[in-house]
Amino acid sequence: MTVFSIILQSLLALMFLMAGLGKIAGSKMHVEGFKHWGLPQWFRIVTGIIEFVGAAALVVGYWESSWVALGALILGITGIGGIITHIRVKDSFQQTFMILLLAIIGIVLFAINASDLADFPGFK
Repeated sequence: MTVFSIILQSLLALMFLMAGLGKIAGSKMHVEGFKHWGLPQWFRIVTGIIEFVGAAALVVGYWESSWVALGALILGITGIGGIITHIRVKDSFQQTFMILLLAIIGIVLFAINASDLADFPGFK
């Protein structure tokens, strides 16, 4: 694993741990965001759990590298969903930028580590 990959992994894990826990805990920012997007609050919790699981996979990836690709894939797909949500309600680029950046990081991290998925437990 390269230093670049570890830096992206750490950044993505930290950002999505914070975002996921904020959604699960019901922080005002996330509750209002889901209202703004016309999404139900149960979906906020589900999204938070998915983000937390993806970030946790990245943390496990420090010890078992195949988990990095899985976590990055989960978070990259989640990021794409977030981008679509922002576009659907016509949010500004400024409002969409962070999830766009995180989705790109997730996709790049997945691309760097995709070959490690062959070593994922149960894939052999």
